[in-house]
Amino acid sequence: MQTKQIILVVTAVLILTSFSTVRAQDLDKVLITSVKLTDNIYMLQGAGGNIGLSFGSDGIFIIDDQFAPLHEKIIAMIDELSGSIVSESANTFLLNTHFHGDHTGGNELQGKSGTVIVAHQNVRKRLSVELVVPFFNSTSPPVPEIGLPVITFEQDITLHLNGDNVNIIHVGPAHTDGDAIVHFTKADVIHGGDILFTSTYPFIDMDNGGSVSGVIAAVEKIIKLAGDKTKIIPGHGDITDKAGIEGYHKMLSTIFARVSEMVAGGKTLEQIIASKPTSEFDAKYNGFVSNEAFLGLLYRDLTE
Repeated sequence: MQTKQIILVVTAVLILTSFSTVRAQDLDKVLITSVKLTDNIYMLQGAGGNIGLSFGSDGIFIIDDQFAPLHEKIIAMIDELSGSIVSESANTFLLNTHFHGDHTGGNELQGKSGTVIVAHQNVRKRLSVELVVPFFNSTSPPVPEIGLPVITFEQDITLHLNGDNVNIIHVGPAHTDGDAIVHFTKADVIHGGDILFTSTYPFIDMDNGGSVSGVIAAVEKIIKLAGDKTKIIPGHGDITDKAGIEGYHKMLSTIFARVSEMVAGGKTLEQIIASKPTSEFDAKYNGFVSNEAFLGLLYRDLTE
């Protein structure tokens, strides 16, 4: 079997099943839950990427918006948390950390409600056309104009909201070519988007500008921004901290170095998988993206 066929088997068989399960689940049964980080910053979880929420006298700032069928539940939770703090006439801002549908699925409904959508310029470009993620055999139509970012940036942008300076920083190419991390500088909170997965090996979308070395560099950027008390929201998984991100970086860099050495030595993907270069990390990270699928990604990144 040729190398590219092996990669397809590894990725399709081991991952597509998991992704299809997420896509097919009954979203009517999904509950939106919240985790309090500060008096006015929360993480919301449901189905899809973790949502960041900040609210105050200046309005509401949302980071990612999961799937469209969850929109009303998400808004209900935001209303419940923000209560009387935010007036009905206050502005609402939405940042997309990247273009994937589990982070942007609510964009159209947010746009129709008057939300100001912000993202890296590559996010708008990708949302404007048919969305294709070959890794998951996923194709989606272009997002309507009302759901596209109206404010885009090339590198970094800062929002001054609710008593904080919110730095939105482009990193990449990393998970995709349009990733942004968010740093609430005064509150000492970071949202890492899908640069960070705390309970699984990461998916890196190389068909849409992603890069394994870019993810490692982006994680290093987050480590530099974080202090010992910084609270960090991952794209998927539970709240973590600087020590947790350092452990994640060790996993990524260790496995990448091992696979790089084996590829340089002429090893095939089957041989690399058989050598079990992820073994000491599997108990923590062998999840939605399996160890073998992750090795397939690394091998592709290093050989194509």
